Amino acid sequence: MSSPKNESTALDTPDNSVHPVDQIPPAAQLWPLSFQHVLAMYAGAVAVPLVLGGAMIEAGRMRPSDLPYLITADLLVAGIATVLQCVGFLRLGARLPIVQGCTFTAVPPMIVIGVNYGPAAIYGSVLACGLFMFLMAPVFARILWMFPPLVTGSVITCVGLSLIPVAANNIAGGYGDDAGSVANISLGLFTLLVVLIIERFAPVAIARTSVLIGLAVGTVVAAFMGKVDLSGVGEERWVGVATPFHFGFPEFPVSAVIALVLVGLVTLVEATGDFLAAGEIVGKKATPRQIADGLRADGFSTMLGGVFNTFPYTAFAQNIGLLAMSRVRSRYVVAGAGAILVVLGLLPKLGAVIAAVPTPVLGGATAALFGMIAASGIKTLTKLKMNQNSVLVIAVSLTMGLLPVMHPSLFEQFPNWFGTVFNSGITTGAFTAILLNLLFFGAKRTPANAGVDLDDAEFAGVDVNVYKTGTERS
Repeated sequence: MSSPKNESTALDTPDNSVHPVDQIPPAAQLWPLSFQHVLAMYAGAVAVPLVLGGAMIEAGRMRPSDLPYLITADLLVAGIATVLQCVGFLRLGARLPIVQGCTFTAVPPMIVIGVNYGPAAIYGSVLACGLFMFLMAPVFARILWMFPPLVTGSVITCVGLSLIPVAANNIAGGYGDDAGSVANISLGLFTLLVVLIIERFAPVAIARTSVLIGLAVGTVVAAFMGKVDLSGVGEERWVGVATPFHFGFPEFPVSAVIALVLVGLVTLVEATGDFLAAGEIVGKKATPRQIADGLRADGFSTMLGGVFNTFPYTAFAQNIGLLAMSRVRSRYVVAGAGAILVVLGLLPKLGAVIAAVPTPVLGGATAALFGMIAASGIKTLTKLKMNQNSVLVIAVSLTMGLLPVMHPSLFEQFPNWFGTVFNSGITTGAFTAILLNLLFFGAKRTPANAGVDLDDAEFAGVDVNVYKTGTERS
């Protein structure tokens, strides 16, 4: 899809008194553009339930038949969350063109919680996390200085690095009889190669779907190798609605709740940065009230995720990049993408098809995805004015965050609640980064601490130029 040469919008209407963000394009334009947003986020959206569900199945906490449910429920709630964020309702929603999806930040602690306590504890913790985010939204701007790029960059880097062992395990084939076979590893690396080739040689619009294309091509090749099992597809209905509390009434172990509340804090910071970046790109800077409304919607959507057994939700950065590329700024285009996701979430048979993606293929595709998450955190850190103290904060935060990843039984002799909180590299790394940032920088808001005004799009490590392509960069 070609981008217009002017800087206004691809969907200008005769009524120039309406800001491009608030314009409603004709249906013939709206739906193709909405579908483009779905393609850009689809692989990231389904990867989280595939990774978490796969880990729970291997741990004996879920059945393979639960995986299609996780996928369709996630798409349903992501669609509702996107519509709410774009269109708004009362004081819910930033009313900006922002696609919502499940955050990878929550995956490692959710796996730890699921292994220790089971699915009911995962979703009780997600509910508590959403409530915390909802209540924190109006006051979060006042404590945002506690989460500068020094902290968020360290945590995001830790998220990507701590997920790489998950990708490696999947490339090997999980814990099946053929785990580590040449066929599995070759299939996983082939999928990764497809992703890289698409990223390198395809047009920008297609490159944004590289992970999705990699999953599709890898699955086709796996089918010829006899590694695709579609037996569960025929058992699923064509149309169905996700049932609340599918895994039973939620449970609320204190340690599990603490772990996801820490994730909620990081998610609030990431979301704030995404709102500011999106507002800058569409020419309608996000106000403190909009940010509070957007964060409140994130909290509400996360609570909804707890009810439907999905995940914490936040803005998808790849779709903010698509805003910069297409220059289509209408929030109703993105709301249309949310409507498409809702429809996809009502198709259990589609969920079963996605659940049939072989483990090595998933590992190969997500290896690139997890690596990009780590690279994003590193890029945030490289923008800082470094000194000895900031380097020490980064070094110790990453070390502490990776200790339980490198040595999973590190806290085996500790109380169960302690292991649940700190056996996830994300919570350990985040906790360490926050404390060390306060220890070395306190409330002084030094350059490394990035204490800048809330309306500044560079806040929380966000640089809008990272979302822009070639000639658009200043």
